[in-house]
Amino acid sequence: MRQPAASAASKNGNSMVWIIVATVCIGSFMGQLDASITQLVLPALEREFAVSIGQVSWVAVMFLLVVSVMLPIFGRLADMYGRRRLYVAGFLVFIAGSTLCGFAPGLAWLIAARAVQAVGAAMLSANSVAIIVSVAGDRLRGKALGIQTAVQAVGLCAGPTVGGWIVDALDWRWVFWVNVPFGLAGTVIAWFIIPETSATKPGSRFDMLAAMLLVPGLGTLMLAINQVGSWGLASPGVIGSAAAGVILLTALVIWERRAPDPLIPLQLFRKWSFACGNLVSLLANIILFGLFFLMPFAFERVFGESAFSGGLRLTAIPLALGLMAPVSGALSDRIGTRFLCAGGMLIVSAGLFLLSLQLGPHTPSLAIVTASLVVIGIGQGVFLAPNNNSIMGSASASEAGEAGSLMNVTRDVGTSIGIAMAASLLSWKLRLLTGGSSSTLDANNADLTDAIRLVVIVLALLGLLAAGMSWARPAGRFAAQKQ
Repeated sequence: MRQPAASAASKNGNSMVWIIVATVCIGSFMGQLDASITQLVLPALEREFAVSIGQVSWVAVMFLLVVSVMLPIFGRLADMYGRRRLYVAGFLVFIAGSTLCGFAPGLAWLIAARAVQAVGAAMLSANSVAIIVSVAGDRLRGKALGIQTAVQAVGLCAGPTVGGWIVDALDWRWVFWVNVPFGLAGTVIAWFIIPETSATKPGSRFDMLAAMLLVPGLGTLMLAINQVGSWGLASPGVIGSAAAGVILLTALVIWERRAPDPLIPLQLFRKWSFACGNLVSLLANIILFGLFFLMPFAFERVFGESAFSGGLRLTAIPLALGLMAPVSGALSDRIGTRFLCAGGMLIVSAGLFLLSLQLGPHTPSLAIVTASLVVIGIGQGVFLAPNNNSIMGSASASEAGEAGSLMNVTRDVGTSIGIAMAASLLSWKLRLLTGGSSSTLDANNADLTDAIRLVVIVLALLGLLAAGMSWARPAGRFAAQKQ
Protein backbone atom coordinates (compact mmCIF):
# COMPACT_ATOMS: atom_id res chain seq x y z
CA MET A 1 0.00 0.00 0.00
CA ARG A 2 1.38 3.45 -0.91
CA GLN A 3 2.03 6.02 1.80
CA PRO A 4 1.17 9.70 1.66
CA ALA A 5 4.20 11.55 0.35
CA ALA A 6 4.53 13.70 3.46
CA SER A 7 4.89 10.73 5.79
CA ALA A 8 7.27 8.94 3.44
CA ALA A 9 9.52 11.97 3.21
CA SER A 10 9.37 12.76 6.90
CA LYS A 11 10.85 9.38 7.79
CA ASN A 12 14.09 10.50 6.17
CA GLY A 13 14.09 13.94 7.80
CA ASN A 14 14.06 17.42 6.35
CA SER A 15 16.94 16.71 3.98
CA MET A 16 14.76 14.38 1.89
CA VAL A 17 12.03 17.02 1.73
CA TRP A 18 14.47 19.53 0.23
CA ILE A 19 15.82 16.98 -2.24
CA ILE A 20 12.27 16.36 -3.48
CA VAL A 21 11.58 20.10 -3.64
CA ALA A 22 14.80 20.61 -5.62
CA THR A 23 13.75 17.87 -8.05
CA VAL A 24 10.36 19.48 -8.62
CA CYS A 25 12.12 22.82 -9.13
CA ILE A 26 13.87 21.40 -12.22
CA GLY A 27 10.50 21.21 -13.97
CA SER A 28 9.46 24.61 -12.60
CA PHE A 29 12.67 26.19 -13.92
CA MET A 30 12.23 24.60 -17.36
CA GLY A 31 8.62 25.79 -17.65
CA GLN A 32 9.39 29.44 -16.86
CA LEU A 33 12.59 29.43 -18.91
CA ASP A 34 10.67 28.17 -21.94
CA ALA A 35 7.84 30.68 -21.41
CA SER A 36 10.25 33.63 -21.62
CA ILE A 37 13.05 32.29 -23.86
CA THR A 38 10.72 31.71 -26.82
CA GLN A 39 9.81 35.40 -27.08
CA LEU A 40 13.39 36.22 -28.18
CA VAL A 41 13.28 33.75 -31.07
CA LEU A 42 10.10 35.16 -32.68
CA PRO A 43 11.84 37.88 -34.76
CA ALA A 44 14.28 35.23 -36.05
CA LEU A 45 11.38 32.93 -36.96
CA GLU A 46 9.57 35.74 -38.77
CA ARG A 47 12.71 36.23 -40.87
CA GLU A 48 13.47 32.50 -41.29
CA PHE A 49 10.01 31.48 -42.52
CA ALA A 50 9.03 34.85 -44.13
CA VAL A 51 5.66 34.98 -42.33
CA SER A 52 3.49 37.64 -40.68
CA ILE A 53 3.42 38.68 -37.02
CA GLY A 54 0.07 36.91 -36.55
CA GLN A 55 1.43 33.64 -37.91
CA VAL A 56 4.68 33.62 -35.96
CA SER A 57 2.90 34.51 -32.70
CA TRP A 58 1.28 31.05 -32.74
CA VAL A 59 4.65 29.57 -31.76
CA ALA A 60 4.13 31.21 -28.36
CA VAL A 61 0.32 31.20 -28.24
CA MET A 62 -0.05 27.47 -29.04
CA PHE A 63 2.22 26.48 -26.16
CA LEU A 64 0.41 28.66 -23.61
CA LEU A 65 -3.05 27.75 -24.90
CA VAL A 66 -2.44 24.00 -24.65
CA VAL A 67 -0.95 24.39 -21.16
CA SER A 68 -4.03 26.40 -20.11
CA VAL A 69 -6.60 23.86 -21.26
CA MET A 70 -4.64 20.80 -20.13
CA LEU A 71 -3.82 22.00 -16.58
CA PRO A 72 -7.23 21.19 -15.06
CA ILE A 73 -7.38 17.93 -17.02
CA PHE A 74 -4.03 16.62 -15.75
CA GLY A 75 -4.72 18.01 -12.28
CA ARG A 76 -7.86 15.90 -12.07
CA LEU A 77 -6.14 12.79 -13.49
CA ALA A 78 -3.38 13.16 -10.90
CA ASP A 79 -6.01 13.39 -8.13
CA MET A 80 -7.53 10.17 -9.42
CA TYR A 81 -4.41 8.08 -10.14
CA GLY A 82 -1.46 9.60 -8.23
CA ARG A 83 1.20 12.14 -9.20
CA ARG A 84 4.64 10.55 -9.57
CA ARG A 85 4.13 8.66 -12.83
CA LEU A 86 2.29 11.58 -14.42
CA TYR A 87 5.10 13.95 -13.38
CA VAL A 88 7.84 11.72 -14.83
CA ALA A 89 5.81 11.22 -18.02
CA GLY A 90 5.58 15.01 -18.26
CA PHE A 91 9.37 15.26 -18.52
CA LEU A 92 9.44 12.66 -21.31
CA VAL A 93 6.69 14.35 -23.33
CA PHE A 94 8.36 17.75 -22.85
CA ILE A 95 11.70 16.35 -24.09
CA ALA A 96 10.03 14.79 -27.14
CA GLY A 97 8.26 18.05 -27.98
CA SER A 98 11.46 20.09 -27.56
CA THR A 99 13.37 17.74 -29.86
CA LEU A 100 10.65 17.93 -32.52
CA CYS A 101 10.63 21.75 -32.28
CA GLY A 102 14.34 21.87 -33.09
CA PHE A 103 13.93 19.64 -36.16
CA ALA A 104 10.78 21.40 -37.47
CA PRO A 105 11.13 22.01 -41.25
CA GLY A 106 8.46 24.71 -41.35
CA LEU A 107 6.29 26.96 -39.19
CA ALA A 108 3.27 24.61 -39.15
CA TRP A 109 5.45 21.72 -37.96
CA LEU A 110 6.99 23.95 -35.30
CA ILE A 111 3.57 25.02 -33.97
CA ALA A 112 2.43 21.36 -33.84
CA ALA A 113 5.62 20.38 -31.98
CA ARG A 114 5.02 23.23 -29.53
CA ALA A 115 1.62 21.71 -28.77
CA VAL A 116 3.32 18.40 -27.89
CA GLN A 117 5.84 20.27 -25.73
CA ALA A 118 2.98 22.07 -23.97
CA VAL A 119 1.26 18.79 -23.05
CA GLY A 120 4.41 17.79 -21.19
CA ALA A 121 4.66 21.20 -19.53
CA ALA A 122 1.03 20.92 -18.33
CA MET A 123 1.72 17.47 -16.83
CA LEU A 124 4.64 18.97 -14.88
CA SER A 125 2.85 22.16 -13.82
CA ALA A 126 -0.35 20.40 -12.72
CA ASN A 127 1.63 18.29 -10.25
CA SER A 128 4.49 20.51 -9.05
CA VAL A 129 2.73 22.52 -6.32
CA ALA A 130 0.75 19.52 -5.10
CA ILE A 131 3.91 17.39 -4.76
CA ILE A 132 5.70 20.15 -2.83
CA VAL A 133 2.74 20.72 -0.49
CA SER A 134 2.32 16.98 0.13
CA VAL A 135 5.98 16.39 1.09
CA ALA A 136 6.61 19.64 2.98
CA GLY A 137 3.62 19.52 5.31
CA ASP A 138 2.28 22.53 7.20
CA ARG A 139 5.58 23.32 8.93
CA LEU A 140 7.73 23.70 5.79
CA ARG A 141 5.11 24.47 3.15
CA GLY A 142 5.63 28.25 3.01
CA LYS A 143 9.41 27.98 2.75
CA ALA A 144 9.21 25.23 0.13
CA LEU A 145 6.77 27.17 -2.05
CA GLY A 146 8.96 30.25 -1.63
CA ILE A 147 11.94 28.32 -3.00
CA GLN A 148 9.89 27.15 -5.97
CA THR A 149 8.75 30.72 -6.68
CA ALA A 150 12.36 31.92 -6.53
CA VAL A 151 13.44 29.22 -9.00
CA GLN A 152 10.60 30.19 -11.34
CA ALA A 153 11.73 33.83 -11.16
CA VAL A 154 15.29 32.75 -12.03
CA GLY A 155 13.95 30.85 -15.06
CA LEU A 156 11.88 33.85 -16.15
CA CYS A 157 14.92 36.14 -15.74
CA ALA A 158 17.31 33.81 -17.55
CA GLY A 159 15.02 33.25 -20.55
CA PRO A 160 15.48 36.55 -22.42
CA THR A 161 19.26 36.65 -21.89
CA VAL A 162 19.87 32.98 -22.69
CA GLY A 163 17.49 33.10 -25.66
CA GLY A 164 19.16 36.20 -27.06
CA TRP A 165 22.63 34.69 -26.72
CA ILE A 166 21.56 31.42 -28.38
CA VAL A 167 19.95 33.23 -31.33
CA ASP A 168 23.06 35.39 -31.82
CA ALA A 169 25.73 32.74 -31.24
CA LEU A 170 24.12 29.50 -32.42
CA ASP A 171 20.74 29.07 -34.13
CA TRP A 172 17.09 29.41 -33.15
CA ARG A 173 16.74 25.62 -33.07
CA TRP A 174 19.02 25.44 -30.05
CA VAL A 175 16.48 27.47 -28.07
CA PHE A 176 14.42 24.27 -28.01
CA TRP A 177 17.21 21.70 -27.89
CA VAL A 178 18.62 23.30 -24.73
CA ASN A 179 15.67 21.75 -22.86
CA VAL A 180 16.71 18.19 -23.65
CA PRO A 181 19.64 17.69 -21.21
CA PHE A 182 17.72 19.38 -18.37
CA GLY A 183 14.68 17.23 -19.13
CA LEU A 184 16.67 13.98 -19.20
CA ALA A 185 18.29 14.83 -15.86
CA GLY A 186 14.88 15.71 -14.40
CA THR A 187 13.35 12.44 -15.64
CA VAL A 188 16.00 10.24 -14.03
CA ILE A 189 16.10 12.16 -10.75
CA ALA A 190 12.30 12.36 -10.47
CA TRP A 191 11.88 8.62 -11.03
CA PHE A 192 14.18 7.77 -8.13
CA ILE A 193 13.47 10.69 -5.78
CA ILE A 194 9.80 11.66 -5.91
CA PRO A 195 7.65 9.31 -3.80
CA GLU A 196 4.49 7.80 -5.24
CA THR A 197 1.37 9.47 -3.84
CA SER A 198 -1.97 7.90 -3.16
CA ALA A 199 -4.90 9.02 -5.27
CA THR A 200 -6.64 11.82 -3.33
CA LYS A 201 -9.96 11.30 -5.15
CA PRO A 202 -9.96 7.60 -6.08
CA GLY A 203 -13.73 7.35 -6.36
CA SER A 204 -14.29 10.35 -8.59
CA ARG A 205 -15.01 10.19 -12.31
CA PHE A 206 -13.21 12.12 -15.01
CA ASP A 207 -15.47 14.77 -16.56
CA MET A 208 -14.90 13.90 -20.23
CA LEU A 209 -17.66 16.15 -21.56
CA ALA A 210 -16.16 19.18 -19.80
CA ALA A 211 -12.76 18.44 -21.34
CA MET A 212 -14.33 18.12 -24.80
CA LEU A 213 -15.98 21.53 -24.37
CA LEU A 214 -13.01 23.30 -22.77
CA VAL A 215 -10.33 22.46 -25.36
CA PRO A 216 -12.13 23.62 -28.54
CA GLY A 217 -13.89 26.45 -26.67
CA LEU A 218 -10.69 28.16 -25.56
CA GLY A 219 -8.96 27.23 -28.82
CA THR A 220 -11.52 28.86 -31.13
CA LEU A 221 -11.76 31.96 -28.92
CA MET A 222 -7.96 32.35 -28.98
CA LEU A 223 -7.96 31.87 -32.76
CA ALA A 224 -10.39 34.78 -33.10
CA ILE A 225 -8.32 37.07 -30.87
CA ASN A 226 -5.05 36.21 -32.61
CA GLN A 227 -6.35 36.62 -36.17
CA VAL A 228 -8.21 39.94 -35.87
CA GLY A 229 -5.20 41.80 -37.23
CA SER A 230 -4.75 39.45 -40.20
CA TRP A 231 -8.37 38.57 -41.09
CA GLY A 232 -10.15 41.74 -39.94
CA LEU A 233 -12.57 42.27 -37.06
CA ALA A 234 -15.68 41.77 -39.22
CA SER A 235 -14.34 38.80 -41.19
CA PRO A 236 -16.38 35.57 -41.19
CA GLY A 237 -13.43 33.64 -39.75
CA VAL A 238 -13.06 35.91 -36.71
CA ILE A 239 -16.81 36.19 -36.07
CA GLY A 240 -17.37 32.45 -36.53
CA SER A 241 -14.44 31.48 -34.30
CA ALA A 242 -15.48 33.92 -31.56
CA ALA A 243 -19.10 32.74 -31.69
CA ALA A 244 -18.07 29.08 -31.54
CA GLY A 245 -15.80 29.80 -28.56
CA VAL A 246 -18.52 31.66 -26.64
CA ILE A 247 -21.12 28.93 -27.33
CA LEU A 248 -18.79 26.10 -26.26
CA LEU A 249 -17.61 27.88 -23.09
CA THR A 250 -21.22 28.78 -22.18
CA ALA A 251 -22.17 25.12 -22.59
CA LEU A 252 -19.17 24.23 -20.37
CA VAL A 253 -20.41 26.55 -17.59
CA ILE A 254 -23.95 25.14 -17.79
CA TRP A 255 -22.66 21.56 -17.64
CA GLU A 256 -20.16 22.16 -14.83
CA ARG A 257 -22.84 23.69 -12.59
CA ARG A 258 -24.68 20.35 -12.51
CA ALA A 259 -21.80 17.87 -12.93
CA PRO A 260 -21.23 15.57 -9.91
CA ASP A 261 -17.41 15.73 -10.29
CA PRO A 262 -16.76 18.99 -12.16
CA LEU A 263 -13.47 19.51 -13.96
CA ILE A 264 -13.53 23.21 -13.02
CA PRO A 265 -15.02 24.09 -9.58
CA LEU A 266 -17.11 27.10 -10.62
CA GLN A 267 -18.55 27.60 -7.12
CA LEU A 268 -15.34 29.39 -6.14
CA PHE A 269 -16.18 32.21 -8.54
CA ARG A 270 -19.23 33.08 -6.43
CA LYS A 271 -16.78 34.66 -3.97
CA TRP A 272 -16.09 38.24 -5.06
CA SER A 273 -12.49 38.29 -3.80
CA PHE A 274 -11.69 35.10 -5.71
CA ALA A 275 -13.45 36.18 -8.93
CA CYS A 276 -12.06 39.72 -8.85
CA GLY A 277 -8.53 38.53 -7.97
CA ASN A 278 -8.47 36.12 -10.89
CA LEU A 279 -9.85 38.68 -13.33
CA VAL A 280 -7.22 41.23 -12.30
CA SER A 281 -4.56 38.51 -12.54
CA LEU A 282 -5.78 37.84 -16.09
CA LEU A 283 -5.26 41.52 -16.96
CA ALA A 284 -1.83 41.63 -15.29
CA ASN A 285 -0.61 38.66 -17.31
CA ILE A 286 -2.07 40.09 -20.52
CA ILE A 287 0.05 43.19 -19.86
CA LEU A 288 3.21 41.33 -18.85
CA PHE A 289 3.36 38.84 -21.70
CA GLY A 290 1.97 41.24 -24.27
CA LEU A 291 5.04 43.33 -23.48
CA PHE A 292 7.33 40.28 -23.54
CA PHE A 293 6.04 39.57 -27.05
CA LEU A 294 6.37 43.16 -28.21
CA MET A 295 9.76 44.31 -26.90
CA PRO A 296 12.05 41.89 -28.82
CA PHE A 297 10.68 43.38 -32.06
CA ALA A 298 11.18 46.90 -30.67
CA PHE A 299 14.76 46.24 -29.55
CA GLU A 300 15.87 44.47 -32.73
CA ARG A 301 13.87 46.28 -35.43
CA VAL A 302 13.49 49.82 -33.99
CA PHE A 303 16.51 50.28 -31.70
CA GLY A 304 18.94 48.12 -33.71
CA GLU A 305 19.94 46.00 -30.70
CA SER A 306 21.21 42.43 -30.98
CA ALA A 307 19.00 39.61 -29.68
CA PHE A 308 21.34 39.17 -26.70
CA SER A 309 21.39 42.87 -25.82
CA GLY A 310 17.62 43.13 -26.16
CA GLY A 311 17.14 40.06 -23.99
CA LEU A 312 19.44 41.52 -21.35
CA ARG A 313 17.36 44.70 -21.20
CA LEU A 314 14.11 42.73 -21.09
CA THR A 315 15.45 40.87 -18.04
CA ALA A 316 14.87 44.09 -16.08
CA ILE A 317 11.16 43.22 -15.75
CA PRO A 318 11.39 39.77 -14.08
CA LEU A 319 14.43 40.86 -12.05
CA ALA A 320 12.57 43.82 -10.52
CA LEU A 321 9.47 41.64 -10.11
CA GLY A 322 11.42 38.95 -8.28
CA LEU A 323 12.99 41.46 -5.90
CA MET A 324 9.71 43.19 -5.02
CA ALA A 325 7.36 40.18 -4.76
CA PRO A 326 8.65 38.82 -1.39
CA VAL A 327 8.52 42.31 0.15
CA SER A 328 4.98 43.05 -1.02
CA GLY A 329 3.83 39.56 -0.05
CA ALA A 330 5.02 40.00 3.53
CA LEU A 331 3.56 43.52 3.64
CA SER A 332 0.15 42.26 2.50
CA ASP A 333 -0.06 40.11 5.64
CA ARG A 334 0.14 43.34 7.67
CA ILE A 335 -1.79 45.99 5.74
CA GLY A 336 -4.07 43.94 3.48
CA THR A 337 -4.04 43.48 -0.28
CA ARG A 338 -6.23 46.19 -1.82
CA PHE A 339 -3.81 49.12 -1.54
CA LEU A 340 -0.83 47.08 -2.76
CA CYS A 341 -2.67 45.53 -5.73
CA ALA A 342 -4.15 48.84 -6.89
CA GLY A 343 -0.86 50.68 -6.32
CA GLY A 344 1.12 48.01 -8.17
CA MET A 345 -1.06 48.27 -11.26
CA LEU A 346 -0.84 52.09 -11.19
CA ILE A 347 2.96 51.77 -11.17
CA VAL A 348 2.75 49.37 -14.13
CA SER A 349 0.62 51.88 -16.06
CA ALA A 350 3.06 54.69 -15.24
CA GLY A 351 5.95 52.60 -16.60
CA LEU A 352 4.02 51.80 -19.78
CA PHE A 353 3.13 55.46 -20.39
CA LEU A 354 6.79 56.36 -19.84
CA LEU A 355 7.75 53.72 -22.40
CA SER A 356 5.20 55.06 -24.90
CA LEU A 357 6.79 58.51 -24.69
CA GLN A 358 10.06 57.02 -25.96
CA LEU A 359 8.29 55.52 -28.97
CA GLY A 360 7.87 58.78 -30.86
CA PRO A 361 9.43 60.60 -33.81
CA HIS A 362 12.39 61.81 -31.73
CA THR A 363 15.46 59.68 -31.01
CA PRO A 364 14.61 57.40 -28.06
CA SER A 365 16.81 56.98 -25.00
CA LEU A 366 17.58 53.32 -24.39
CA ALA A 367 18.41 54.20 -20.78
CA ILE A 368 14.88 55.58 -20.24
CA VAL A 369 13.37 52.59 -22.11
CA THR A 370 15.22 50.22 -19.76
CA ALA A 371 14.21 52.32 -16.74
CA SER A 372 10.56 52.11 -17.81
CA LEU A 373 10.86 48.31 -17.91
CA VAL A 374 12.26 48.39 -14.36
CA VAL A 375 9.25 50.48 -13.26
CA ILE A 376 6.88 47.98 -14.90
CA GLY A 377 8.67 45.09 -13.14
CA ILE A 378 8.43 46.88 -9.79
CA GLY A 379 4.70 47.41 -10.28
CA GLN A 380 4.13 43.77 -11.22
CA GLY A 381 6.16 42.71 -8.17
CA VAL A 382 4.12 44.95 -5.86
CA PHE A 383 0.91 43.50 -7.32
CA LEU A 384 1.62 39.79 -7.78
CA ALA A 385 2.12 38.30 -4.30
CA PRO A 386 -0.66 40.31 -2.59
CA ASN A 387 -3.10 39.37 -5.36
CA ASN A 388 -2.22 35.68 -5.01
CA ASN A 389 -2.60 36.09 -1.25
CA SER A 390 -6.06 37.58 -1.77
CA ILE A 391 -7.12 34.77 -4.14
CA MET A 392 -5.92 31.95 -1.90
CA GLY A 393 -7.23 33.69 1.23
CA SER A 394 -10.74 33.66 -0.24
CA ALA A 395 -10.72 29.85 -0.43
CA SER A 396 -11.18 27.50 2.51
CA ALA A 397 -8.55 24.92 3.41
CA SER A 398 -10.52 22.20 1.59
CA GLU A 399 -10.70 24.37 -1.54
CA ALA A 400 -7.01 25.36 -1.58
CA GLY A 401 -5.93 22.81 -4.20
CA GLU A 402 -8.72 23.70 -6.62
CA ALA A 403 -8.19 27.43 -6.03
CA GLY A 404 -4.48 27.13 -6.78
CA SER A 405 -5.20 25.18 -9.97
CA LEU A 406 -7.71 27.78 -11.19
CA MET A 407 -5.25 30.56 -10.36
CA ASN A 408 -2.64 28.88 -12.58
CA VAL A 409 -5.16 28.40 -15.39
CA THR A 410 -6.13 32.09 -15.22
CA ARG A 411 -2.46 33.07 -15.37
CA ASP A 412 -1.80 30.94 -18.44
CA VAL A 413 -4.97 32.08 -20.23
CA GLY A 414 -3.97 35.70 -19.57
CA THR A 415 -0.51 34.99 -20.94
CA SER A 416 -2.01 33.48 -24.10
CA ILE A 417 -4.43 36.38 -24.60
CA GLY A 418 -1.64 38.91 -23.99
CA ILE A 419 0.53 37.52 -26.77
CA ALA A 420 -2.42 37.01 -29.13
CA MET A 421 -3.80 40.50 -28.48
CA ALA A 422 -0.42 42.22 -28.87
CA ALA A 423 0.22 40.33 -32.12
CA SER A 424 -3.24 41.14 -33.44
CA LEU A 425 -3.04 44.88 -32.63
CA LEU A 426 0.46 45.11 -34.06
CA SER A 427 -0.60 43.34 -37.27
CA TRP A 428 -3.71 45.52 -37.64
CA LYS A 429 -1.79 48.77 -37.20
CA LEU A 430 0.99 47.68 -39.56
CA ARG A 431 -1.57 46.81 -42.25
CA LEU A 432 -3.08 50.29 -41.94
CA LEU A 433 0.29 52.03 -42.10
CA THR A 434 1.95 49.93 -44.82
CA GLY A 435 -1.08 49.40 -47.02
CA GLY A 436 -1.39 45.65 -46.55
CA SER A 437 1.67 43.98 -44.99
CA SER A 438 1.65 42.85 -41.36
CA SER A 439 5.33 41.85 -41.27
CA THR A 440 7.79 43.94 -39.28
CA LEU A 441 10.34 43.21 -42.01
CA ASP A 442 8.32 45.24 -44.56
CA ALA A 443 7.64 48.23 -42.29
CA ASN A 444 9.89 51.27 -42.04
CA ASN A 445 11.14 52.46 -38.67
CA ALA A 446 8.52 55.17 -38.21
CA ASP A 447 5.56 52.89 -39.01
CA LEU A 448 6.83 50.08 -36.78
CA THR A 449 7.46 52.51 -33.91
CA ASP A 450 3.94 53.92 -34.28
CA ALA A 451 2.40 50.42 -34.26
CA ILE A 452 4.35 49.34 -31.17
CA ARG A 453 3.39 52.57 -29.35
CA LEU A 454 -0.30 51.84 -29.95
CA VAL A 455 -0.01 48.42 -28.29
CA VAL A 456 1.91 49.86 -25.33
CA ILE A 457 -0.79 52.51 -24.76
CA VAL A 458 -3.53 49.84 -24.85
CA LEU A 459 -1.60 47.81 -22.26
CA ALA A 460 -1.27 50.93 -20.08
CA LEU A 461 -5.04 51.46 -20.21
CA LEU A 462 -5.58 47.84 -19.16
CA GLY A 463 -3.29 48.56 -16.20
CA LEU A 464 -5.56 51.43 -15.13
CA LEU A 465 -8.58 49.12 -15.43
CA ALA A 466 -6.83 46.51 -13.28
CA ALA A 467 -5.97 49.16 -10.67
CA GLY A 468 -9.61 50.24 -10.46
CA MET A 469 -10.83 46.66 -10.09
CA SER A 470 -8.21 45.97 -7.42
CA TRP A 471 -9.44 48.95 -5.42
CA ALA A 472 -13.04 47.73 -5.73
CA ARG A 473 -12.30 44.43 -4.00
CA PRO A 474 -12.96 43.96 -0.24
CA ALA A 475 -10.34 45.63 1.96
CA GLY A 476 -8.26 44.04 4.67
CA ARG A 477 -6.63 40.70 5.28
CA PHE A 478 -9.77 38.91 6.37
CA ALA A 479 -12.32 40.45 4.05
CA ALA A 480 -12.49 37.34 1.97
CA GLN A 481 -13.46 35.26 4.94
CA LYS A 482 -16.40 37.56 5.77
CA GLN A 483 -18.21 37.02 2.48
